[in-house]
Amino acid sequence: MTLSVIASCALAGLDAPAVRVEVHLAAGLPAFSVVGLADTEVRESRERVRAAIANAGFEFPAGRLIVNLAPADLPKESGRFDLPIAIGVLLASGQIGLPELAPGRRAAAMASSLSRLVMAGELSLTGALVPIAGALAIALAVARRQPDAELIMPAASAAEAARVPDLHVVGAATLADVVSHLAGTAVLPRAKPARVDKAPAPPCLSDVRGQTAACRALEVAAAGGHSLLLVGAPGTGKSMLAQRLGGLLPPLAGHIALEAAALASLSRTQAPPYGARPFRSPHHSTTSVALVGGGSRPQPGEISLAHHGVLFLDELPEFNRQALEALREPLETGKVAIARARHRTEYPARFQLIAAMNPCRCGWHGHATRKCQCTPDQVVAYRNRISGPILDRIDMQVDVPSLGAAWVDASAGQRSADVAERVAAALAIQEKRQGGSNATLDTSGTDRHCTTDPAARELWKESMINLNWSARSAHRVLRVARTVADLAGARKINAVHLSEAVQYRRPGEQPR
Repeated sequence: MTLSVIASCALAGLDAPAVRVEVHLAAGLPAFSVVGLADTEVRESRERVRAAIANAGFEFPAGRLIVNLAPADLPKESGRFDLPIAIGVLLASGQIGLPELAPGRRAAAMASSLSRLVMAGELSLTGALVPIAGALAIALAVARRQPDAELIMPAASAAEAARVPDLHVVGAATLADVVSHLAGTAVLPRAKPARVDKAPAPPCLSDVRGQTAACRALEVAAAGGHSLLLVGAPGTGKSMLAQRLGGLLPPLAGHIALEAAALASLSRTQAPPYGARPFRSPHHSTTSVALVGGGSRPQPGEISLAHHGVLFLDELPEFNRQALEALREPLETGKVAIARARHRTEYPARFQLIAAMNPCRCGWHGHATRKCQCTPDQVVAYRNRISGPILDRIDMQVDVPSLGAAWVDASAGQRSADVAERVAAALAIQEKRQGGSNATLDTSGTDRHCTTDPAARELWKESMINLNWSARSAHRVLRVARTVADLAGARKINAVHLSEAVQYRRPGEQPR
């Protein structure tokens, strides 16, 4: 066989488009060319493949080798094409065969057996297989595109990919192991899913003393997936509250757990235990590219790594203005599209935003006992660092007051486990009613599911007029009221539910 074709995958966001690795061996002066919009790492595979084949006990063929990565207009990067290229070279040079078949049937049988194989793996010079990034994203795409496929990967990556149900994944330690598997002289066992580490117990809400209203706001935010802004003086417990949100949310399961883990695998960052809600807390010096994703080779940002989890922005006004403005579309759509001159990449970003800020630069504006050192103009300038469109997209904006000496004698709050039970019950109601949390409802879904009684509707209209809300703000208040009603087990929103939701957007507690 002088021509071989092996299936592999590229990566484009969370998708993994199919790539055909075509290897042609022809007579002529020795040469080794890789074509098909290959990046530097892929072009360097020539030296890795040459050394790996020799050190694995095979002969690198003398002749003109051309490797084509099709389709030609799809960018290819990383070393994950090393394994399919090496196998293609060995097939084209006739070093992998099916000895039990008659020679006339060998080529057809080999082509048939390869049709359901998909390979991805980086090679070391010794012939060992090196783990790759994005293994879970590749497995999800292969399972969606070709459910009967057999995916061959490095052993460590295969354990990660094996989390995808009903996909046949095998792991190999070396190139020689893969060759033996293809030749039928040895069979690679099916990979077992990686062991799930037990997530550490999240901090408990009972640690928060005295902030009853803020704890209630946190419960409502958790029960509906709503974004939340906490405003208060230093030391009032804003960060403490935000860090306890994860303990109120149910663990991830099924497809959403796979999706969150796949995003973590793309970034090569320390991923949370499988099934645990991501909690990302970037520093306020974070750039817009690091926050929303991007780069010459687009990578997921903090908002995508917080997909189905929590994004906590502490000291919100200190963030770069450009970085904050880049949150506008993801907060609305739950995804981020990164466009470059040659391609476009899209990442999911359905995160729950929790932000915290001081009322002014010195932090003591409006404090009962401490005097603010800021002038009125400085207070306004500090608050104006957060634009109106960003504030309009934050569902709940609440005050976290300073308790002073009363904090010492304040009683402990409710346990996270007790609050989590109510949150889980409310989320189950929403999932059954509309297939998602209240925060994800669009305009038509809000009209359909956020039904009010006459008194609540009149209160909603009056609040809209008196508080000068935009249509977006009015709908967000209605969705928060729907969550309050779900926590109470009510089918319709009444005036009590709506009045509580209105309190979470009071003008006096907004930072503008």
